[in-house]
Amino acid sequence: MLNIDCITKSFGDQTLLNKTGFRINPGERVGLVGRNGHGKTTLLNIISGSDHPDEGNISYPSGYRIGFLPQKISFTETSVIDEAMLGLLEHEKDHSWKAKKILVGLGFSQNDLKRDPGEFSGGFQVRLNLAKVLISEPDLLILDEPTNYLDITSIRWISRFLISWPREVMLVTHDRGFMDDVVTHIAGIHRHKIKKIKGDTSKYYLQVAQDEEVYEKTRQNEEKRKKEVELFISRFRAKARLANMVQSRIKTLEKSQTKEKLQKLKNLEFEFNYLPFSGKQILMIDNLSFGWQRDNLLINNFSLNVYPEDRIAIIGKNGKGKTTLLKLINGDITSISGNIKINPGVHLGYFEQTNIQSLNDNFTVEEELILSSIDSDRQAARNICGAMMFEQESALKKIAVLSGGEKSRVMLGKLLMSSLNLLLLDEPTNHLDIESCDSFVAALDNFKGAVVIVTHNEMFLHSLANRLVVFKNNIVSVFEGTYQDFLDKEGWEDEELIVEKKPKTTVLSKKEMRQKKSEIIIQKSKKIKPIKNKIEALENDIEKNETQMGKINEELLEASNNKDGKKIQISAKKLARLEKLNEILFDDLETQMDSFEKIEDLFNSQLEIIER
Repeated sequence: MLNIDCITKSFGDQTLLNKTGFRINPGERVGLVGRNGHGKTTLLNIISGSDHPDEGNISYPSGYRIGFLPQKISFTETSVIDEAMLGLLEHEKDHSWKAKKILVGLGFSQNDLKRDPGEFSGGFQVRLNLAKVLISEPDLLILDEPTNYLDITSIRWISRFLISWPREVMLVTHDRGFMDDVVTHIAGIHRHKIKKIKGDTSKYYLQVAQDEEVYEKTRQNEEKRKKEVELFISRFRAKARLANMVQSRIKTLEKSQTKEKLQKLKNLEFEFNYLPFSGKQILMIDNLSFGWQRDNLLINNFSLNVYPEDRIAIIGKNGKGKTTLLKLINGDITSISGNIKINPGVHLGYFEQTNIQSLNDNFTVEEELILSSIDSDRQAARNICGAMMFEQESALKKIAVLSGGEKSRVMLGKLLMSSLNLLLLDEPTNHLDIESCDSFVAALDNFKGAVVIVTHNEMFLHSLANRLVVFKNNIVSVFEGTYQDFLDKEGWEDEELIVEKKPKTTVLSKKEMRQKKSEIIIQKSKKIKPIKNKIEALENDIEKNETQMGKINEELLEASNNKDGKKIQISAKKLARLEKLNEILFDDLETQMDSFEKIEDLFNSQLEIIER
């Protein structure tokens, strides 16, 4: 078990993590979520040992090894086998057999081992990086955005691989569907704290929303109660007979901690402006052919009609021509034969990752947006700046100083500035966090125009696509139906099975599993029942005392109005006694609840191990 205990991490005046932590138990696959810039990569670096917290500590089991797969892919050796051997432990530097075994298990052939790593696709380059990590036999596998720039088949492969991984995994990805397929738990960084739950991202975000609602209601109730106490103090401060009661209330106020109102967290806000279109067809592609070499065509005699409300996804492996097709539609390159007819009433917006190079480094974000549309003005640009989280002075930053992710947001912002009826999108979400991806999908769903999108995100495909352009087996074809229809009827060719299997473990029969679970549940019940009964009794006592205190407060108010000093004195003593008693009961309740949670966590962990 890896335990992250009460860590704090800041950069300058920006606090990312504040006295927070969680545990990773044996066999858990944990997805790490949180907004961009809130500390996900920082936390991974701290866990891997490449960075350190300002406070707190991380405890590892003896001999526990961590393998870190970073976003950046870089190679120093001239052959696959030599590159993979870089991951061997110091005392195993000549164990090439071990590297070969891992590489073959990841889908490399014997001939591939002598090839230059740079010759391979992005998917196999990720596998090579993964091989370097696996060779060290890590107990915890950490992956930072492993799906970036991978095609669908590579993403599906790595998903199956991680599900079969027998030890712990910690994963950061913007691909929500991929994360939900792979993980057993979600750990989220939210308001400088880490919250971990069992389940997928939907369950996590629902829990966060519920927690925030409870916090706000509690804050409002406490604020109301505080005002009532303050009113009582101001009203009776001068009355000598009520001095003890007033002092008691003052002490209560001093002890109470004011809950701050939660600040609204900003997300990227997408809302595409639709330009009404009255034609029957957006565009027509007729017998289109293209290749960088005439004897090696990427696209051959391809035809497609795009209609006003189409949601067309272009899918296939990397390097097969998906981006090329978008460039042909946009007019960036010219076909060898065939033609593309775009309706004169069409106004299209085109997003491509490499288009960030077209941004003017000397312009501010605001200026770049203003110049993106003839109908735009400074206020409209400011509004879009805010929607893309370039607020106030950030809108005046020069393009030259922006990160790749920030430039990508500028490109998306330019799309929002114009009225459009056709969107051409090439992997638009590579630099967005999960919350922003959700917002983007919702905006596309609400857009009344046509969308043609290149994406490897299967959640997007399931959510949006009603037609597909499929690059498969060196053929480009139109599939009339959803992505699920495609998987059911055709599927992907050459989806490799994972060669390496899980180590053999003792497999319990269904009867043995039921018996084992039953034993654990009985033991859990024996331990928890007396504590649960105690908690219920304490809660009842506290509730009774609170009710009685409410009645006494009413009596005090009445006695005060009647100037009945004797009754005021008697009631005040009763109230003070009950308040003191409730303080003791609350302390006892907190102790019992801590014990309850520890016992429950212990037995639930045992049940999880059996169910795996």
